[in-house]
Amino acid sequence: MSNISRRKFTLAALAAATLTAGCGNGIGGGGSDTIDARVDATLEHLYATYPNTRTLADKANGILVMPLITEAGFGVGGGYGRGALKVGGVTVDYYSAAKGSFGFQIGAKQYAHVLFFMTEDALGNFRRSNGWAAGADIEYVISDRGQNLNAETTTSLAPVVAVIFGQAGLHFGATLEGIKYTRIIP
Repeated sequence: MSNISRRKFTLAALAAATLTAGCGNGIGGGGSDTIDARVDATLEHLYATYPNTRTLADKANGILVMPLITEAGFGVGGGYGRGALKVGGVTVDYYSAAKGSFGFQIGAKQYAHVLFFMTEDALGNFRRSNGWAAGADIEYVISDRGQNLNAETTTSLAPVVAVIFGQAGLHFGATLEGIKYTRIIP
């Protein structure tokens, strides 16, 4: 990598980090009480807007709620959010989600997502891992403004069901990206 391309890469990464931090995603703000309040509000909104997700939650062994993920990118992008894992309706752990991407992209967006762990094995693997990366065993259910989420019994056959909702902002592009969840102490 030449000095010019390294410099451009560094500047793009710095711009993405600045945009992400400036979007009010709760980095450095509050502790467990703040996260719990955001998680509860997110679940209330999810169940009120998409009632069929309550049935999915009733069948799940655990639910990871990420109330706000903020992403931004200009060539190089990143995203961050914090949330909580609930088992039996009780918070058992707190997690951060960090995301990186590289490719043709520009913009910023925010959204919420909830991971429903449909099997004990999936939940156990998540809790035992030292940083869990979203993989191919996840069934994604995405809603963009008022559509009915398609999270019925056919989707609940997957070990993990991810529901993504409440999207705001504009983020265009084709990227290679990944997301990693890490246990935190707020």
